[in-house]
Amino acid sequence: MKRLDSPHLRSLLNRPRDSHKYDFGRVLVIGGSLPMVGAPVLAGKAALRSGAGVVELCVPDCVAAVAAGFDPCLITHGLPSEGSGSFSPEGLQAMRALASRADVIVLGPGIGRSPELAAIVRGLWRDMPQPMVVDADALHALSGVDAATLAEHAGPRILTPHAGEMQRLLGVASGAGKRDRAALEQAATIFARDTASTLVLKGADTLITEGGLPTHNASGNPGLATAGSGDVLSGVIAALLAQKLPPAEAARLGVWAHGLAGDAAAAVLGELSLTANDVIEFLPGVWQKLRQEGDAGRPA
Repeated sequence: MKRLDSPHLRSLLNRPRDSHKYDFGRVLVIGGSLPMVGAPVLAGKAALRSGAGVVELCVPDCVAAVAAGFDPCLITHGLPSEGSGSFSPEGLQAMRALASRADVIVLGPGIGRSPELAAIVRGLWRDMPQPMVVDADALHALSGVDAATLAEHAGPRILTPHAGEMQRLLGVASGAGKRDRAALEQAATIFARDTASTLVLKGADTLITEGGLPTHNASGNPGLATAGSGDVLSGVIAALLAQKLPPAEAARLGVWAHGLAGDAAAAVLGELSLTANDVIEFLPGVWQKLRQEGDAGRPA
């Protein structure tokens, strides 16, 4: 698939000399809990490695110090937490204030599951006008909500479910996707159309659709089937949105770059040993290769 024919992508790969960090967008990752403090960090690190100018984490205060210790380039905000180690509803006003400053929101990595968290997720989905990448437990929070209600959102939405999460969103029996991937993809395409969203159905040959003609991704390998890989993908897509790529283009390029970084990592480390952190470490090579290919195609 040709990747360098987009004016948005050409702008992304060739920054003006007088650039400022806020020219490349502020990404806010909302997630984390006591058992899963690393998930929002992975998304944030991937967003930084994919060009976002500023990346902030919004996590429960009980894990904020740990999250902040992973990478000094991430700005970390700790909001009130409950005894379970998840967000407390008391912090919702502060969370919305942080979200209102962002250019792009990543919602869900490691956020946990409870009726209170589901209400927070659904409210943010409905109300925030910024582009939003929704993954992990935020997808679980949206399951059970009918498509017509989900279509009532204030801004662009990208959902990134794997097969099991897609089944929950659709309300179908668990395991059906493994038996009939084609049927699941068809249902996912209709779901994207009915919810006015972009949908990334992860798996071998990941599907990307806005409800019209779907496309499939060819990069990637089984080594990407590892904990945290989806969080990394959410961060990559969010960074591209922050740099003004349209949602469908950000989704397609993000999935492709994520897979290519996984391929590069597997070539060095092997599929068996691949981790989500490895994918992040190989992202710079992907963007550099794209830049070099673009430069080679320009007249001297």
